[in-house]
Amino acid sequence: MATTTLTRRTATVAAPVARFTGTGHLVRLALRRDRVLVPIWLGVFVMSAAGSAGATVGLYPTEASRVSVAATINGNPSFAALYGPILDPTSMGQVSLFKMSAMGAALVGLLAVFLVARHTRAEEETGRTELLGAGVVGRWAPLSAALIVVAGALVVLALLTAAGLVGAGLDAVGSLSFGLSWLVTGLAFTGIAAVAAQVASTSRGTKGLAAGVLGLAYLVRAVADGSPNGDLVGLRWLSPVGWSQEVHAFSNPRWMVVGLAVVFAAAMVALAYALVDRRDLGAGLLPDRAGTATAPRNLSGPFGLVARLNRGFLVGWALGAALLSMVMGGLVANIGGFVDENSRPFFEALGGQQGLEDAFMAAEWSLIGVFFAAFAVATLLRLRGEESAGRAEGLLASPLTRWGWASAHLTAALGGAVALLVVAGVFGAFSTARATGDDAWWGKVAGAAGVQFPAIAVLAGLTLVAIAFIPRWAVGVSWGLFTAFFLLGEIGPLLELPTWMLDLSPFAHTPKVPGEVVSAAQLGGLVAVAVALVAIGLVGYRRRDLEA
Repeated sequence: MATTTLTRRTATVAAPVARFTGTGHLVRLALRRDRVLVPIWLGVFVMSAAGSAGATVGLYPTEASRVSVAATINGNPSFAALYGPILDPTSMGQVSLFKMSAMGAALVGLLAVFLVARHTRAEEETGRTELLGAGVVGRWAPLSAALIVVAGALVVLALLTAAGLVGAGLDAVGSLSFGLSWLVTGLAFTGIAAVAAQVASTSRGTKGLAAGVLGLAYLVRAVADGSPNGDLVGLRWLSPVGWSQEVHAFSNPRWMVVGLAVVFAAAMVALAYALVDRRDLGAGLLPDRAGTATAPRNLSGPFGLVARLNRGFLVGWALGAALLSMVMGGLVANIGGFVDENSRPFFEALGGQQGLEDAFMAAEWSLIGVFFAAFAVATLLRLRGEESAGRAEGLLASPLTRWGWASAHLTAALGGAVALLVVAGVFGAFSTARATGDDAWWGKVAGAAGVQFPAIAVLAGLTLVAIAFIPRWAVGVSWGLFTAFFLLGEIGPLLELPTWMLDLSPFAHTPKVPGEVVSAAQLGGLVAVAVALVAIGLVGYRRRDLEA
Protein backbone atom coordinates (compact mmCIF):
# COMPACT_ATOMS: atom_id res chain seq x y z
CA MET A 1 0.00 0.00 0.00
CA ALA A 2 2.82 2.40 0.89
CA THR A 3 4.62 1.53 -2.34
CA THR A 4 1.51 2.29 -4.42
CA THR A 5 1.05 5.66 -2.72
CA LEU A 6 4.71 6.58 -3.29
CA THR A 7 4.46 5.60 -6.95
CA ARG A 8 1.41 7.80 -7.46
CA ARG A 9 3.09 10.79 -5.80
CA THR A 10 6.21 10.30 -7.90
CA ALA A 11 4.15 10.12 -11.10
CA THR A 12 2.27 13.27 -10.13
CA VAL A 13 5.52 15.17 -9.64
CA ALA A 14 7.20 13.74 -12.74
CA ALA A 15 4.28 14.31 -15.12
CA PRO A 16 4.84 18.06 -15.63
CA VAL A 17 8.58 17.55 -15.98
CA ALA A 18 8.02 14.82 -18.58
CA ARG A 19 6.15 17.27 -20.77
CA PHE A 20 9.42 19.13 -21.35
CA THR A 21 11.38 16.00 -22.30
CA GLY A 22 13.50 16.56 -25.42
CA THR A 23 13.42 20.36 -25.23
CA GLY A 24 17.20 20.62 -25.36
CA HIS A 25 17.45 18.50 -28.49
CA LEU A 26 14.74 20.55 -30.20
CA VAL A 27 16.53 23.78 -29.26
CA ARG A 28 19.71 22.54 -30.94
CA LEU A 29 17.68 21.50 -34.00
CA ALA A 30 16.02 24.92 -34.22
CA LEU A 31 19.36 26.70 -33.87
CA ARG A 32 20.78 24.60 -36.67
CA ARG A 33 17.83 25.40 -38.93
CA ASP A 34 18.14 29.11 -38.20
CA ARG A 35 21.93 29.34 -38.31
CA VAL A 36 21.75 31.51 -41.45
CA LEU A 37 18.32 33.14 -41.36
CA VAL A 38 18.39 34.57 -37.82
CA PRO A 39 21.92 36.08 -37.99
CA ILE A 40 20.97 37.78 -41.26
CA TRP A 41 17.87 39.39 -39.79
CA LEU A 42 19.65 40.39 -36.60
CA GLY A 43 22.33 41.98 -38.74
CA VAL A 44 19.69 43.95 -40.66
CA PHE A 45 18.21 45.38 -37.47
CA VAL A 46 21.54 46.20 -35.85
CA MET A 47 23.01 47.81 -38.96
CA SER A 48 19.81 49.77 -39.61
CA ALA A 49 19.84 51.25 -36.10
CA ALA A 50 23.58 51.93 -36.08
CA GLY A 51 23.50 53.30 -39.62
CA SER A 52 20.59 55.61 -38.81
CA ALA A 53 22.38 56.92 -35.74
CA GLY A 54 25.71 57.31 -37.53
CA ALA A 55 24.11 59.16 -40.44
CA THR A 56 22.20 61.58 -38.20
CA VAL A 57 24.67 62.42 -35.45
CA GLY A 58 26.56 64.86 -37.67
CA LEU A 59 23.42 66.56 -38.99
CA TYR A 60 22.31 68.07 -35.67
CA PRO A 61 25.51 68.73 -33.68
CA THR A 62 24.08 71.50 -31.49
CA GLU A 63 21.30 71.35 -28.94
CA ALA A 64 19.48 74.18 -30.72
CA SER A 65 19.36 72.22 -33.99
CA ARG A 66 18.00 69.16 -32.19
CA VAL A 67 15.33 71.18 -30.41
CA SER A 68 14.30 72.72 -33.74
CA VAL A 69 13.85 69.43 -35.56
CA ALA A 70 12.10 67.90 -32.53
CA ALA A 71 9.61 70.77 -32.54
CA THR A 72 8.86 70.06 -36.20
CA ILE A 73 8.29 66.35 -35.55
CA ASN A 74 6.25 66.76 -32.38
CA GLY A 75 4.19 69.54 -33.92
CA ASN A 76 3.06 67.41 -36.85
CA PRO A 77 0.38 64.78 -36.04
CA SER A 78 1.42 62.72 -39.08
CA PHE A 79 5.00 62.42 -37.87
CA ALA A 80 3.93 61.65 -34.33
CA ALA A 81 1.41 59.02 -35.41
CA LEU A 82 3.81 57.27 -37.77
CA TYR A 83 7.05 57.35 -35.79
CA GLY A 84 6.14 58.56 -32.32
CA PRO A 85 7.16 61.82 -30.62
CA ILE A 86 10.62 62.83 -29.47
CA LEU A 87 10.29 62.83 -25.68
CA ASP A 88 13.57 64.67 -25.00
CA PRO A 89 14.33 67.29 -27.70
CA THR A 90 17.85 67.80 -26.39
CA SER A 91 18.80 64.12 -26.65
CA MET A 92 20.98 63.15 -29.61
CA GLY A 93 19.84 59.54 -29.34
CA GLN A 94 16.12 60.38 -29.46
CA VAL A 95 16.51 62.72 -32.42
CA SER A 96 18.73 60.36 -34.42
CA LEU A 97 16.59 57.26 -33.80
CA PHE A 98 13.05 58.62 -33.78
CA LYS A 99 12.23 56.68 -36.98
CA MET A 100 13.58 53.44 -35.50
CA SER A 101 11.77 53.63 -32.17
CA ALA A 102 8.13 52.57 -32.56
CA MET A 103 8.45 51.31 -36.13
CA GLY A 104 11.61 49.36 -35.33
CA ALA A 105 9.95 47.82 -32.28
CA ALA A 106 6.98 46.77 -34.42
CA LEU A 107 9.31 45.10 -36.91
CA VAL A 108 11.06 43.26 -34.06
CA GLY A 109 7.64 42.08 -32.90
CA LEU A 110 6.92 40.87 -36.43
CA LEU A 111 10.21 38.96 -36.46
CA ALA A 112 9.22 37.25 -33.19
CA VAL A 113 5.85 36.30 -34.66
CA PHE A 114 7.39 34.71 -37.75
CA LEU A 115 9.99 32.78 -35.74
CA VAL A 116 7.45 31.41 -33.27
CA ALA A 117 5.14 30.34 -36.10
CA ARG A 118 8.06 28.78 -37.95
CA HIS A 119 9.05 26.57 -35.02
CA THR A 120 5.57 25.67 -33.76
CA ARG A 121 2.59 25.63 -36.10
CA ALA A 122 4.63 25.25 -39.28
CA GLU A 123 6.32 22.15 -37.83
CA GLU A 124 2.93 20.63 -37.06
CA GLU A 125 1.57 21.56 -40.46
CA THR A 126 4.37 19.69 -42.25
CA GLY A 127 4.07 16.63 -39.99
CA ARG A 128 7.51 16.92 -38.41
CA THR A 129 6.13 17.46 -34.90
CA GLU A 130 4.07 14.28 -35.15
CA LEU A 131 7.15 12.35 -36.29
CA LEU A 132 9.23 13.71 -33.40
CA GLY A 133 6.40 13.02 -30.98
CA ALA A 134 6.64 9.35 -31.78
CA GLY A 135 9.99 9.40 -29.94
CA VAL A 136 10.89 10.58 -26.46
CA VAL A 137 9.55 14.12 -26.80
CA GLY A 138 7.16 15.72 -24.34
CA ARG A 139 3.96 17.50 -25.26
CA TRP A 140 5.33 20.93 -24.29
CA ALA A 141 8.82 20.44 -25.73
CA PRO A 142 8.23 21.93 -29.24
CA LEU A 143 6.67 25.12 -27.85
CA SER A 144 9.34 25.39 -25.15
CA ALA A 145 12.16 25.04 -27.68
CA ALA A 146 10.61 27.71 -29.90
CA LEU A 147 10.25 30.14 -26.99
CA ILE A 148 13.82 29.58 -25.81
CA VAL A 149 15.25 30.16 -29.29
CA VAL A 150 13.15 33.26 -30.01
CA ALA A 151 13.70 34.83 -26.59
CA GLY A 152 17.42 34.16 -26.88
CA ALA A 153 17.54 35.76 -30.32
CA LEU A 154 15.74 38.84 -28.98
CA VAL A 155 18.16 39.23 -26.08
CA VAL A 156 21.12 38.94 -28.46
CA LEU A 157 19.48 41.52 -30.73
CA ALA A 158 19.07 43.96 -27.83
CA LEU A 159 22.71 43.61 -26.80
CA LEU A 160 24.08 43.86 -30.35
CA THR A 161 21.91 46.90 -31.04
CA ALA A 162 23.24 48.60 -27.92
CA ALA A 163 26.80 47.82 -28.96
CA GLY A 164 26.17 49.14 -32.46
CA LEU A 165 24.74 52.41 -31.16
CA VAL A 166 27.72 52.89 -28.85
CA GLY A 167 29.96 52.36 -31.85
CA ALA A 168 27.98 55.02 -33.72
CA GLY A 169 28.81 57.57 -31.04
CA LEU A 170 25.85 57.42 -28.63
CA ASP A 171 26.11 56.98 -24.86
CA ALA A 172 26.17 53.48 -23.38
CA VAL A 173 23.22 53.76 -20.97
CA GLY A 174 20.95 55.25 -23.61
CA SER A 175 22.06 52.66 -26.15
CA LEU A 176 21.27 49.81 -23.77
CA SER A 177 17.87 51.29 -22.96
CA PHE A 178 17.10 51.52 -26.68
CA GLY A 179 18.06 47.89 -27.21
CA LEU A 180 15.81 46.91 -24.30
CA SER A 181 12.94 48.95 -25.78
CA TRP A 182 13.03 46.63 -28.78
CA LEU A 183 13.25 43.63 -26.47
CA VAL A 184 10.08 44.76 -24.66
CA THR A 185 7.94 44.56 -27.78
CA GLY A 186 9.66 41.42 -29.05
CA LEU A 187 8.97 39.49 -25.83
CA ALA A 188 5.34 40.63 -25.74
CA PHE A 189 4.67 39.38 -29.26
CA THR A 190 6.57 36.17 -28.62
CA GLY A 191 3.89 35.36 -26.06
CA ILE A 192 1.08 36.56 -28.33
CA ALA A 193 2.36 34.41 -31.19
CA ALA A 194 2.61 31.40 -28.86
CA VAL A 195 -1.10 31.75 -28.08
CA ALA A 196 -1.98 32.34 -31.74
CA ALA A 197 -0.17 29.11 -32.64
CA GLN A 198 -2.63 27.19 -30.46
CA VAL A 199 -5.70 29.00 -31.76
CA ALA A 200 -5.04 28.82 -35.51
CA SER A 201 -4.68 25.56 -37.40
CA THR A 202 -2.14 26.74 -39.99
CA SER A 203 1.11 28.62 -40.04
CA ARG A 204 -0.40 31.39 -42.13
CA GLY A 205 -3.33 31.62 -39.75
CA THR A 206 -0.94 31.96 -36.81
CA LYS A 207 0.98 34.74 -38.53
CA GLY A 208 -2.25 36.44 -39.58
CA LEU A 209 -3.73 36.45 -36.07
CA ALA A 210 -0.54 37.65 -34.37
CA ALA A 211 0.22 40.20 -37.10
CA GLY A 212 -3.36 41.49 -36.78
CA VAL A 213 -2.80 42.07 -33.06
CA LEU A 214 0.47 43.80 -33.93
CA GLY A 215 -1.28 46.06 -36.41
CA LEU A 216 -3.94 46.93 -33.84
CA ALA A 217 -1.26 47.65 -31.24
CA TYR A 218 0.55 49.98 -33.66
CA LEU A 219 -2.73 51.73 -34.48
CA VAL A 220 -3.52 52.27 -30.80
CA ARG A 221 -0.06 53.75 -30.29
CA ALA A 222 -0.49 55.94 -33.37
CA VAL A 223 -3.81 57.29 -32.06
CA ALA A 224 -2.22 58.00 -28.70
CA ASP A 225 0.81 59.80 -30.12
CA GLY A 226 -1.12 61.66 -32.81
CA SER A 227 -3.86 62.93 -30.52
CA PRO A 228 -4.17 66.74 -30.15
CA ASN A 229 -2.07 68.04 -27.24
CA GLY A 230 -1.34 64.45 -26.24
CA ASP A 231 -4.82 64.04 -24.72
CA LEU A 232 -4.84 60.28 -25.41
CA VAL A 233 -1.21 59.54 -24.65
CA GLY A 234 -2.29 57.20 -21.85
CA LEU A 235 -3.51 54.73 -24.49
CA ARG A 236 0.15 53.97 -25.19
CA TRP A 237 0.12 51.67 -22.15
CA LEU A 238 -2.47 49.48 -23.89
CA SER A 239 -0.05 48.72 -26.74
CA PRO A 240 3.07 46.53 -26.52
CA VAL A 241 4.48 48.77 -29.27
CA GLY A 242 3.81 51.79 -27.08
CA TRP A 243 5.67 50.11 -24.22
CA SER A 244 8.87 50.43 -26.22
CA GLN A 245 8.45 54.22 -26.15
CA GLU A 246 7.64 54.18 -22.44
CA VAL A 247 11.14 52.85 -21.80
CA HIS A 248 12.22 56.46 -22.54
CA ALA A 249 15.47 55.43 -24.21
CA PHE A 250 18.14 58.17 -24.20
CA SER A 251 16.02 60.19 -21.78
CA ASN A 252 15.26 58.95 -18.26
CA PRO A 253 15.11 55.17 -18.82
CA ARG A 254 12.23 53.33 -17.14
CA TRP A 255 13.65 49.87 -16.51
CA MET A 256 10.41 48.69 -14.93
CA VAL A 257 8.78 48.57 -18.37
CA VAL A 258 11.04 45.62 -19.16
CA GLY A 259 9.56 43.86 -16.14
CA LEU A 260 6.06 44.63 -17.42
CA ALA A 261 6.90 42.98 -20.73
CA VAL A 262 8.35 39.92 -19.01
CA VAL A 263 5.22 39.51 -16.84
CA PHE A 264 2.93 39.92 -19.86
CA ALA A 265 4.94 37.45 -21.94
CA ALA A 266 4.95 34.96 -19.06
CA ALA A 267 1.16 35.20 -18.78
CA MET A 268 0.75 34.63 -22.51
CA VAL A 269 3.14 31.67 -22.42
CA ALA A 270 1.26 30.12 -19.48
CA LEU A 271 -1.97 30.47 -21.47
CA ALA A 272 -0.30 28.89 -24.51
CA TYR A 273 0.82 25.88 -22.42
CA ALA A 274 -2.71 25.48 -21.09
CA LEU A 275 -4.13 25.56 -24.61
CA VAL A 276 -1.63 22.97 -25.85
CA ASP A 277 -3.32 20.38 -23.63
CA ARG A 278 -6.79 21.33 -24.87
CA ARG A 279 -6.28 20.62 -28.56
CA ASP A 280 -5.25 17.73 -30.76
CA LEU A 281 -1.90 17.68 -32.52
CA GLY A 282 -2.24 19.41 -35.88
CA ALA A 283 -5.55 21.04 -34.97
CA GLY A 284 -6.32 24.52 -33.71
CA LEU A 285 -8.91 25.79 -31.26
CA LEU A 286 -10.65 27.68 -34.06
CA PRO A 287 -12.79 25.24 -36.05
CA ASP A 288 -11.97 24.79 -39.71
CA ARG A 289 -14.51 26.42 -41.98
CA ALA A 290 -16.31 23.93 -44.17
CA GLY A 291 -15.89 24.52 -47.88
CA THR A 292 -18.64 24.58 -50.47
CA ALA A 293 -19.78 21.39 -52.15
CA THR A 294 -18.62 22.62 -55.56
CA ALA A 295 -15.60 24.72 -56.37
CA PRO A 296 -16.10 28.04 -58.17
CA ARG A 297 -15.01 28.25 -61.77
CA ASN A 298 -12.01 30.42 -60.99
CA LEU A 299 -10.43 27.49 -59.09
CA SER A 300 -10.41 25.27 -62.14
CA GLY A 301 -6.97 26.53 -63.17
CA PRO A 302 -3.64 27.27 -61.47
CA PHE A 303 -3.98 31.05 -61.60
CA GLY A 304 -7.26 31.06 -59.68
CA LEU A 305 -5.90 28.62 -57.11
CA VAL A 306 -2.73 30.61 -56.49
CA ALA A 307 -4.71 33.85 -56.27
CA ARG A 308 -6.97 32.23 -53.66
CA LEU A 309 -3.97 31.02 -51.64
CA ASN A 310 -2.43 34.49 -51.54
CA ARG A 311 -5.45 36.78 -51.35
CA GLY A 312 -5.34 37.26 -47.56
CA PHE A 313 -1.62 38.00 -47.70
CA LEU A 314 -2.13 40.59 -50.43
CA VAL A 315 -5.07 42.25 -48.67
CA GLY A 316 -3.02 42.66 -45.48
CA TRP A 317 -0.13 44.24 -47.38
CA ALA A 318 -2.52 46.50 -49.30
CA LEU A 319 -4.11 47.80 -46.10
CA GLY A 320 -0.70 48.51 -44.63
CA ALA A 321 0.42 50.26 -47.82
CA ALA A 322 -2.70 52.44 -47.85
CA LEU A 323 -2.37 53.46 -44.20
CA LEU A 324 1.33 54.31 -44.41
CA SER A 325 0.93 56.17 -47.71
CA MET A 326 -1.79 58.40 -46.27
CA VAL A 327 0.71 60.03 -43.89
CA MET A 328 3.15 60.77 -46.71
CA GLY A 329 1.52 64.10 -47.51
CA GLY A 330 2.09 65.47 -44.02
CA LEU A 331 5.71 64.37 -44.14
CA VAL A 332 6.38 66.08 -47.46
CA ALA A 333 4.56 69.28 -46.51
CA ASN A 334 6.69 69.69 -43.38
CA ILE A 335 10.04 68.45 -44.65
CA GLY A 336 11.47 71.95 -44.61
CA GLY A 337 11.47 71.92 -40.83
CA PHE A 338 14.22 69.31 -40.83
CA VAL A 339 16.73 71.58 -42.53
CA ASP A 340 18.92 73.70 -40.30
CA GLU A 341 20.50 76.97 -41.36
CA ASN A 342 23.85 75.33 -42.16
CA SER A 343 22.27 72.89 -44.61
CA ARG A 344 19.83 75.30 -46.21
CA PRO A 345 22.25 76.69 -48.89
CA PHE A 346 22.89 73.15 -50.10
CA PHE A 347 19.18 72.50 -50.59
CA GLU A 348 18.68 75.91 -52.14
CA ALA A 349 21.16 74.80 -54.80
CA LEU A 350 19.06 71.68 -55.37
CA GLY A 351 16.00 73.79 -56.08
CA GLY A 352 14.93 75.10 -52.70
CA GLN A 353 11.86 73.71 -50.97
CA GLN A 354 10.69 71.96 -54.15
CA GLY A 355 14.02 70.23 -54.58
CA LEU A 356 13.98 69.09 -50.97
CA GLU A 357 10.45 67.71 -51.31
CA ASP A 358 11.37 65.84 -54.50
CA ALA A 359 14.46 64.35 -52.87
CA PHE A 360 12.48 63.24 -49.83
CA MET A 361 9.75 61.66 -51.97
CA ALA A 362 12.34 59.82 -54.07
CA ALA A 363 14.03 58.49 -50.93
CA GLU A 364 10.74 57.30 -49.45
CA TRP A 365 9.78 55.49 -52.66
CA SER A 366 13.17 53.81 -52.79
CA LEU A 367 12.34 52.22 -49.44
CA ILE A 368 8.80 51.40 -50.52
CA GLY A 369 10.13 49.60 -53.59
CA VAL A 370 12.40 47.44 -51.45
CA PHE A 371 9.56 46.58 -49.05
CA PHE A 372 7.26 45.56 -51.88
CA ALA A 373 10.05 43.38 -53.24
CA ALA A 374 9.81 41.48 -49.93
CA PHE A 375 6.15 40.78 -50.73
CA ALA A 376 7.11 39.44 -54.17
CA VAL A 377 9.77 37.15 -52.66
CA ALA A 378 7.46 35.82 -49.95
CA THR A 379 4.66 35.16 -52.45
CA LEU A 380 6.91 33.42 -54.95
CA LEU A 381 8.46 31.23 -52.25
CA ARG A 382 4.98 29.74 -51.80
CA LEU A 383 5.88 27.74 -54.92
CA ARG A 384 8.68 26.06 -52.96
CA GLY A 385 6.46 25.73 -49.88
CA GLU A 386 3.80 23.80 -51.77
CA GLU A 387 6.50 21.49 -53.09
CA SER A 388 8.16 20.80 -49.73
CA ALA A 389 4.76 20.16 -48.11
CA GLY A 390 3.98 17.52 -50.75
CA ARG A 391 0.94 19.26 -52.21
CA ALA A 392 2.57 20.17 -55.51
CA GLU A 393 3.18 16.52 -56.38
CA GLY A 394 -0.54 15.73 -56.39
CA LEU A 395 -1.36 18.79 -58.48
CA LEU A 396 1.34 18.07 -61.04
CA ALA A 397 0.10 14.49 -61.42
CA SER A 398 -2.96 16.06 -63.08
CA PRO A 399 -2.93 17.74 -66.52
CA LEU A 400 -1.45 20.81 -64.79
CA THR A 401 2.02 21.52 -66.20
CA ARG A 402 5.00 22.71 -64.23
CA TRP A 403 5.24 25.71 -66.52
CA GLY A 404 1.66 26.68 -65.69
CA TRP A 405 2.10 26.09 -61.95
CA ALA A 406 5.28 28.18 -61.73
CA SER A 407 3.85 30.88 -63.99
CA ALA A 408 0.81 31.20 -61.73
CA HIS A 409 2.98 31.86 -58.68
CA LEU A 410 5.15 34.30 -60.62
CA THR A 411 2.04 36.16 -61.79
CA ALA A 412 0.73 36.36 -58.22
CA ALA A 413 4.08 37.73 -57.00
CA LEU A 414 4.56 40.36 -59.70
CA GLY A 415 0.87 41.16 -60.08
CA GLY A 416 0.55 41.63 -56.34
CA ALA A 417 3.58 43.93 -56.34
CA VAL A 418 1.96 46.02 -59.08
CA ALA A 419 -1.27 46.20 -57.07
CA LEU A 420 0.65 47.39 -54.01
CA LEU A 421 2.46 50.03 -56.06
CA VAL A 422 -0.89 51.27 -57.36
CA VAL A 423 -2.46 51.38 -53.89
CA ALA A 424 0.53 53.17 -52.35
CA GLY A 425 0.75 55.51 -55.35
CA VAL A 426 -2.91 56.53 -55.25
CA PHE A 427 -3.08 57.12 -51.52
CA GLY A 428 0.37 58.73 -51.40
CA ALA A 429 -0.42 61.08 -54.27
CA PHE A 430 -3.80 61.99 -52.78
CA SER A 431 -2.38 62.82 -49.36
CA THR A 432 0.58 64.77 -50.77
CA ALA A 433 -1.48 66.78 -53.24
CA ARG A 434 -3.98 67.61 -50.51
CA ALA A 435 -1.32 68.60 -47.95
CA THR A 436 0.68 70.75 -50.34
CA GLY A 437 -2.15 72.04 -52.54
CA ASP A 438 -0.19 71.01 -55.63
CA ASP A 439 -1.90 68.56 -58.03
CA ALA A 440 1.41 68.03 -59.84
CA TRP A 441 2.19 65.41 -57.19
CA TRP A 442 -0.17 62.96 -58.90
CA GLY A 443 2.17 62.70 -61.86
CA LYS A 444 5.33 62.74 -59.72
CA VAL A 445 4.13 59.95 -57.45
CA ALA A 446 2.94 57.89 -60.42
CA GLY A 447 6.42 58.10 -61.91
CA ALA A 448 8.08 57.25 -58.57
CA ALA A 449 5.86 54.17 -58.21
CA GLY A 450 6.31 52.98 -61.77
CA VAL A 451 10.11 52.95 -61.79
CA GLN A 452 10.22 50.58 -58.80
CA PHE A 453 8.80 47.59 -60.67
CA PRO A 454 11.81 46.53 -62.80
CA ALA A 455 14.07 46.07 -59.74
CA ILE A 456 11.30 44.12 -57.99
CA ALA A 457 11.03 41.88 -61.06
CA VAL A 458 14.79 41.23 -61.01
CA LEU A 459 14.64 40.03 -57.40
CA ALA A 460 11.62 37.87 -58.23
CA GLY A 461 13.59 36.37 -61.13
CA LEU A 462 16.51 35.58 -58.81
CA THR A 463 14.08 33.89 -56.40
CA LEU A 464 12.64 31.76 -59.19
CA VAL A 465 16.14 30.72 -60.30
CA ALA A 466 16.94 29.68 -56.72
CA ILE A 467 13.74 27.61 -56.54
CA ALA A 468 14.58 25.96 -59.86
CA PHE A 469 18.22 25.06 -59.26
CA ILE A 470 18.80 24.98 -55.49
CA PRO A 471 15.33 24.29 -54.04
CA ARG A 472 16.49 23.27 -50.58
CA TRP A 473 18.42 26.52 -50.21
CA ALA A 474 15.91 28.70 -52.05
CA VAL A 475 14.40 30.33 -48.96
CA GLY A 476 17.74 31.23 -47.40
CA VAL A 477 19.29 32.39 -50.68
CA SER A 478 16.28 34.51 -51.65
CA TRP A 479 16.02 36.29 -48.32
CA GLY A 480 19.80 36.57 -48.16
CA LEU A 481 19.84 38.40 -51.49
CA PHE A 482 17.01 40.64 -50.38
CA THR A 483 18.87 41.49 -47.18
CA ALA A 484 22.13 42.11 -49.04
CA PHE A 485 20.45 44.47 -51.51
CA PHE A 486 18.71 46.30 -48.67
CA LEU A 487 21.95 46.78 -46.75
CA LEU A 488 23.84 47.89 -49.86
CA GLY A 489 21.28 50.62 -50.40
CA GLU A 490 20.92 51.77 -46.79
CA ILE A 491 24.34 51.17 -45.24
CA GLY A 492 26.64 50.93 -48.27
CA PRO A 493 26.96 54.69 -48.88
CA LEU A 494 27.64 55.32 -45.20
CA LEU A 495 30.44 52.75 -45.27
CA GLU A 496 31.77 54.33 -48.49
CA LEU A 497 31.73 51.01 -50.33
CA PRO A 498 33.07 51.04 -53.91
CA THR A 499 30.61 51.87 -56.67
CA TRP A 500 30.86 48.44 -58.31
CA MET A 501 29.71 46.82 -55.08
CA LEU A 502 26.75 49.17 -54.68
CA ASP A 503 25.78 48.50 -58.29
CA LEU A 504 25.27 44.80 -57.49
CA SER A 505 21.85 45.71 -56.13
CA PRO A 506 19.13 46.11 -58.80
CA PHE A 507 17.64 48.89 -56.69
CA ALA A 508 20.81 50.94 -57.20
CA HIS A 509 19.81 51.26 -60.87
CA THR A 510 16.29 52.53 -60.13
CA PRO A 511 16.00 56.24 -61.05
CA LYS A 512 15.44 58.56 -58.08
CA VAL A 513 12.08 59.93 -59.17
CA PRO A 514 10.97 62.69 -58.79
CA GLY A 515 14.03 64.83 -59.30
CA GLU A 516 16.11 62.64 -61.59
CA VAL A 517 15.79 62.17 -65.33
CA VAL A 518 14.47 58.71 -66.14
CA SER A 519 16.82 56.74 -68.38
CA ALA A 520 15.02 54.36 -70.71
CA ALA A 521 18.26 52.39 -71.17
CA GLN A 522 18.61 51.99 -67.41
CA LEU A 523 15.08 50.69 -66.93
CA GLY A 524 15.32 48.62 -70.11
CA GLY A 525 18.44 46.91 -68.79
CA LEU A 526 16.65 45.93 -65.59
CA VAL A 527 13.68 44.60 -67.54
CA ALA A 528 15.97 42.57 -69.80
CA VAL A 529 17.75 41.03 -66.79
CA ALA A 530 14.41 40.22 -65.16
CA VAL A 531 13.07 38.54 -68.32
CA ALA A 532 16.24 36.48 -68.70
CA LEU A 533 16.14 35.34 -65.06
CA VAL A 534 12.47 34.41 -65.30
CA ALA A 535 13.06 32.39 -68.48
CA ILE A 536 16.00 30.55 -66.89
CA GLY A 537 13.96 29.86 -63.77
CA LEU A 538 10.94 28.52 -65.65
CA VAL A 539 13.05 26.21 -67.79
CA GLY A 540 15.00 24.96 -64.77
CA TYR A 541 11.86 24.31 -62.74
CA ARG A 542 10.25 22.37 -65.55
CA ARG A 543 13.28 20.09 -66.02
CA ARG A 544 14.22 19.17 -62.44
CA ASP A 545 12.72 16.55 -60.14
CA LEU A 546 10.48 17.52 -57.27
CA GLU A 547 12.20 17.61 -53.86
CA ALA A 548 10.72 17.41 -50.38
